[in-house]
Amino acid sequence: MHPTSAAARSIINTLAAASPRAAGRVAFELWRRPLVRGRVRAAEHAVHTAARRRVLDIDGRDVITYEWGDGRRPVLLVHGWRSRASRFSGFVSRLLELGYSPVSYDALGHGGTAGPAGTILDHQAIIRRLAERHGRFDGVVAHSLGVPFALYALRHGVAAGRVVAISGVCEFDYLVDAFCSELGLRPGVDRALRLAIERRLFAGDPGIWSRFSAADPAGWGDGPLLVVHNDTDTVVDPAQAGLLTAAYGPRARRIATTGLGHGRILSDPRVIEDAVAFLAEPSTAAPRR
Repeated sequence: MHPTSAAARSIINTLAAASPRAAGRVAFELWRRPLVRGRVRAAEHAVHTAARRRVLDIDGRDVITYEWGDGRRPVLLVHGWRSRASRFSGFVSRLLELGYSPVSYDALGHGGTAGPAGTILDHQAIIRRLAERHGRFDGVVAHSLGVPFALYALRHGVAAGRVVAISGVCEFDYLVDAFCSELGLRPGVDRALRLAIERRLFAGDPGIWSRFSAADPAGWGDGPLLVVHNDTDTVVDPAQAGLLTAAYGPRARRIATTGLGHGRILSDPRVIEDAVAFLAEPSTAAPRR
């Protein structure tokens, strides 16, 4: 465990013994911050610098967006927590070879976009604005926390064909459970953190845990979904992939990988090839398990 995490666990658990609610507020401040801002890696540099950069104004905050290709057959790429658009460099290269036009962005507080970090509603606003700019997306590729963000936007009016969910979170409250489990926090902190999130970010709405869950397919047409996960993923439990696949029923198929973990799966050539092949399938093709 990172020294910062160990110190946070000690402080929060000590505080929880006297006041779980106060401990929840402290945990919230840690939960909502990426802490680490991902940099462009050497292998990503060429693709990153080749992008056309533009800026979206989202409620007075500038969001950096990236575009490649000639604008035809746009494919949206949505990154996860502590990540950035350049992590999709392998996808961008392959999509360009096949005539697609990848589109992505650095989320608030991530990559080249200034903080603080936003919420799922900010991602919805960003994706909606990108859809207004580029039209219907031929496909969407999302990773990790980007999966519920992308699916929520699709359920609320953004049009897209096929979706690839890689190492994705399905249940929104998994974010709280996994955070508390990783830090080894007292059981009461989990509930207090949930209340803090509801009050501080969503006007006290307790319905967010079901509404923002990716397990609800209602609203996003009948597009096919490819779920890709890894058996050694220690960031997002592979069980989340099972829940997501089950929720979408016959529309979904699943690819299980091994030995790639949570991050390397995005640059794995076989994963990229399988995902892009799925996006390129005719729309009339029946999803298969």
